[in-house]
Amino acid sequence: MPKVKLTVTESRCRCNYCKAGDSFIVEDLCPPICHELWNVAYPYVFVLLNGADLDHGETRAKVFDVRCPDGGRVVLHGEVVE
Repeated sequence: MPKVKLTVTESRCRCNYCKAGDSFIVEDLCPPICHELWNVAYPYVFVLLNGADLDHGETRAKVFDVRCPDGGRVVLHGEVVE
């Protein structure tokens, strides 16, 4: 079964939940990140865990990048790992 690795690539998190370089492996439960960021990332994580590819620039890939809905303070990169 695939897993999705989430990595915080940028962080200006006002609550200090996320720090640049933090990473989490997601198999079935949500990682210890704030609900707002998880709500943005979850749809992408769900489709990747179920074998889909996503639009990524000019290609299709098993990766994504999302920004925190709080002004883009945190950037999260997700990718499938085996």
